[in-house]
Amino acid sequence: FQYLTKELMSLAKGRVILALEGGHNMTAICDASEACFNALLGNELEPLPQEVQLQKPNANAVASLEKTIEIQRKYWKSVQQYASEVDWSLKDAQNLERKETETVTAMASLSVDTKQRHSESRLAIT
Repeated sequence: FQYLTKELMSLAKGRVILALEGGHNMTAICDASEACFNALLGNELEPLPQEVQLQKPNANAVASLEKTIEIQRKYWKSVQQYASEVDWSLKDAQNLERKETETVTAMASLSVDTKQRHSESRLAIT
């Protein structure tokens, strides 16, 4: 719950609302609530074990996500891009995100460099 809350906070720029729904296992409710509050407070997370990072999602969860994407893609075109990624491990998803970030950063630096050279060449001409 702490990891999920932290991820939601990063997506929503820190603006999240948590609602406590009833349950039958008080220990689980207390543990989950504590984990969420730790994330809200910015407390450090313990690193996830490597085997957890490499673990594939539960098959039922994957099926639910695929069905949700199938239904929602009519209304939200952007969800279709994630259809092929729902069965990825956390590590696989993080690697893809890192590569995409590196690509965008590289492309942005090329754009800035070109603009700088253009400005510099105009200054040299005048």
